[in-house]
Amino acid sequence: MLKLFQNSTLLVRQLKECVSVRHYGKPNKKYLYKDGILKDQIYYYPRDGNREIPTIEGEPSKLFSVRRLKPIKGLPYWEKRILRGLGLYEKNAVAVVKNIPENNARLWKVKHLVEILPITYKYGAPTEDDIERTFLKEDGECVVIRKVEATEISNIKLTAAEEIRNAKERMDGETLRKDSRLKWLNAW
Repeated sequence: MLKLFQNSTLLVRQLKECVSVRHYGKPNKKYLYKDGILKDQIYYYPRDGNREIPTIEGEPSKLFSVRRLKPIKGLPYWEKRILRGLGLYEKNAVAVVKNIPENNARLWKVKHLVEILPITYKYGAPTEDDIERTFLKEDGECVVIRKVEATEISNIKLTAAEEIRNAKERMDGETLRKDSRLKWLNAW
């Protein structure tokens, strides 16, 4: 009987070596992705070892134009929360987002739901005075319409407007209302 017991423990030990244990949950990235190449604070994981890292030409864009492409219905709560935080919860919503690591991490989690375009400035970045004459195209190009007229021309226009306002021949509001009413009643 003792011999039978020793054989069964040996059999159990051999079975444990054959059976692999399945771990549920997220894999530990530290052990899965060991061969990452660090360049410009970004880890790259090329599929084959001979692949070169892409070079970044110029400076990266400071702002992104983010547009939602897919509907929100049926998404998990964490993706809905990210979209709401970015301002993309409404239908056909477009948001302008800073290019910072925190926002990039959020965008990475919802990259399958949105379209991300870098904002480019064809005629230079807008200043505080140009905000009223600035618009963003669908392709991510920010256009600023600059003032063409010189300051002398604008000063001439301002003085002409002041002269008209202060003229004695100018009709006041009550006279204009009466005249307009008479013309309305007697069209012929």
